[in-house]
Amino acid sequence: MAEERSSIGGRVRRYAQVGRAVGGLAARLGAERVLGVKLDRGRHAAELKQALGGLKGPLMKVAQILSTIPDALPQEYALELAQLQANAPHMGWPFVKRRMAAELGEDWRARYAQFEHEAAAAASLGQVHRAVGLDGRRLACKLQYPDMGSVVEADLRQLKVILGLYGAYDRAIDTTDILEEIAERLREELDYEREARHMRLYALMLESEPGVHVPEVVAELTTRRLLTMTWLNGRPILAFRDAPAEVRNRLALNMFHAWYRPFYGYGVIHGDPHLGNYTVRPDNGINLLDFGCIRVFPPALVQGVIDLYHALDRGDRALAVHAYETWGFRNLTREAVDVLNIWAEFIYAPLMENRPRTLEETNSVVYGREVADKVHGELRRVGGVTPPREFVLMDRAAIGLGSVFLHLKAEVNWHRLFQDIVAGFDARALADRQARALEAAGLTPAPAVTAEGSFRHPA
Repeated sequence: MAEERSSIGGRVRRYAQVGRAVGGLAARLGAERVLGVKLDRGRHAAELKQALGGLKGPLMKVAQILSTIPDALPQEYALELAQLQANAPHMGWPFVKRRMAAELGEDWRARYAQFEHEAAAAASLGQVHRAVGLDGRRLACKLQYPDMGSVVEADLRQLKVILGLYGAYDRAIDTTDILEEIAERLREELDYEREARHMRLYALMLESEPGVHVPEVVAELTTRRLLTMTWLNGRPILAFRDAPAEVRNRLALNMFHAWYRPFYGYGVIHGDPHLGNYTVRPDNGINLLDFGCIRVFPPALVQGVIDLYHALDRGDRALAVHAYETWGFRNLTREAVDVLNIWAEFIYAPLMENRPRTLEETNSVVYGREVADKVHGELRRVGGVTPPREFVLMDRAAIGLGSVFLHLKAEVNWHRLFQDIVAGFDARALADRQARALEAAGLTPAPAVTAEGSFRHPA
């Protein structure tokens, strides 16, 4: 199989493509700041969303992630970019034939009983084709677009420029560590063999959850740029917004377990709860379909998340400080802790009341924006804060899942769900489970897990 590296020519082409779409952002923000030119941010943000929506590559994914982090972007841009859907136009059959031959050899067609010419879905880094294996199994083949290594590196450089300019304009949030985290995760997503291991890891972690299903990897038809897995039938979750309350609540429970059983049980989070990454089965079970954006955390950080809940519940300021420091926040002033608690209380609010309730009561989109605005103003007043890298995907998961629960209007006892899932939590036991699960999935076990929770794959 031919290897594909990030090339200078590929990066130059991507710079030009992205520059046409977003190059005016830096200039207009700079003119507003330096020259006092009035910028219609709402209109400009809508134009930016439209431009990014036509680009293949990671910028759409990055924009979605940034839109969930309070004040990583100006409000107008966050609201518009949150609407982006990573559904780029499909690549044609001549492209598919060339890519498949590069991955599996010129005789690749003989390795499938059937392979559909038209893509069933397209996303930021690749597209998916239906197929049938020689053994009769229905398959999904995810094929990466060409030269994506160059695209990722070019987009990250452009993003660094944009965030750097905004950081000079508004110092409430230091995005340095956020950018590093996003960069590492995006580079990982280029490796479909890594994603295959993640898929095996999730199948193991969720094997006792009857309401959550994970595809099976077809190893002999998988490479770094081609991932072949079993096809799981399902419908989009938003098709159930008007379903009976019992159905909507069951979907919410299954989604909660799909994300938080792995986190509290193994220290692993799925960092991309995008609507295209799961579907609903006829029995209201959930199919998880994408495993590119996975983060492994040290057990101490999971303990910190639980400690922060107890700190807010008891009004224990010292425990809250300890929890934030465990997450990676440093040099916390008393005022900075007060501001962080405003956001934490918003995120944790549904867990605090022991009764069935909707998220809408305290975590609506409108109220969330009000909280974010308040946090922003207070952070500027106290001199800003640097969120740790670990904050990025945890926040992304919480906000993304919250959006799903709001769409479903689910009425669930979130407090009881949380208490059941963390009952008897023991960091040492988690470390042992994590090590065994990583090793079983073909990932480097615990001794190679760094303080940041990253890990290496065997050569």
